[in-house]
Amino acid sequence: MRTNSLAFRLIAGAALWSMAVLIAGGILLSSLFRDAVETSFDDRLLALLESLLAATQADPQTGIELTRPLGESRFDRAYSGFYWQIDGAGQTLRSRSLFDQQLNLPRQSTGIQAFTSPDPGPSGETLRIVTRDIAKPGFERRFNYTIAADLREVEAQIRRFNGTLAWSLGVLMAGLLAAMLVQIRFGLQPLRRLRAALVDISHGRADRLEGSYPAEIAPLADELNTLISHSATVVQRARTQAGNLAHALKTPLSVLANETTVTQGPLSEAVGRQVTVMRQQIDHHLARAQAAASANILGARTSTATVVEDLRRTLQRIHAGRGIVIEVTCPADTLFRGDRQDLQEMIGNLAENACKWARGQVRIAVSRTADHIEITVEDDGPGLPEDQRTKMLQRGARFDETMPGSGLGLSIVQDISRLYSGDLVLGSAALGGLQARLTLPLATSISG
Repeated sequence: MRTNSLAFRLIAGAALWSMAVLIAGGILLSSLFRDAVETSFDDRLLALLESLLAATQADPQTGIELTRPLGESRFDRAYSGFYWQIDGAGQTLRSRSLFDQQLNLPRQSTGIQAFTSPDPGPSGETLRIVTRDIAKPGFERRFNYTIAADLREVEAQIRRFNGTLAWSLGVLMAGLLAAMLVQIRFGLQPLRRLRAALVDISHGRADRLEGSYPAEIAPLADELNTLISHSATVVQRARTQAGNLAHALKTPLSVLANETTVTQGPLSEAVGRQVTVMRQQIDHHLARAQAAASANILGARTSTATVVEDLRRTLQRIHAGRGIVIEVTCPADTLFRGDRQDLQEMIGNLAENACKWARGQVRIAVSRTADHIEITVEDDGPGLPEDQRTKMLQRGARFDETMPGSGLGLSIVQDISRLYSGDLVLGSAALGGLQARLTLPLATSISG
């Protein structure tokens, strides 16, 4: 999951908020449990204090004495953590659990007091103390009754609760994260479908967004479909206008060219040369403008096999008198991610150039890789020296001035292919002539 994705932001935000709430809730629950345990512990000590009061008897002659056991066995075990002590009338009475020790109590005011002793107990433990001063008949000074107990019992309960609380909140947090992941993946599923549909369109597998989308996304899908349709309309209009402009310019250029054949002289020769240059420029820029307009049409895809077969039949008829044999090898499911007219322009120029120079055989082979189409056009003609191949890709370059044509075919193919992020490479053919290898983007079929 990418850090700049909507899913990451939603999950991270919800996780941080949930974690903060769970931590705050855990602290609150732990604090409430501690208060409850400490209050319960104090109530227990107060009950033992009341039992100690009821189990003692004070007499001015004999002093104070314990008349019966308190019912807590830990008062009878040495250093058990539960102690009682009575101070007053010059004597101290204490539980067996204190053994040879005595509780050091700070001076307390009258009434019942509950506090944690600042001094450690007989075994070094921290003691929770409940004490009460009581006046007895016949005695001038008050008696101090004290119950003390080890706080480690309370702390152990709190630690057990905190441990259980921690792993419970951890499990709850994991469950919340899992629920958030499921919810966010389910909630963002329409966006993933929209993204996949756009990828299909950009790769030529579809020409519009299909399917139903939630109410929040449906307007976006409708607008995208409208934009795709509008883009295709604008491109077609631009092509029509470019063609109209070229036609409007070619008519007066043809008139000028005819005049130069009638009138002889330096001026007519200069005009004739410039007319030829202007025609070449119009052909070049018209082809480039049309290709540039169609290269960015979303969803455009063309059957390469159909285009190649149509061109083969056309060129076979044109060059029937020369006996040119055109061999074609092309998988039927090979789709070009682009406009049909551009593919016809590129393959047509390469095939026409091959037929022009071939002695008797032209071979057109189409292969495919994971994401590209490779179209190879070869002939058995004289070929082209290596030092002249780069020159032939330049605008208006001519290998033989006696052959018909403007010399723009290969440069136009190269320009159009680069608009589609492709390329044209010239080399030596196995047939002995020139090999032109054209690389273009592949479109996956809708079913695949």
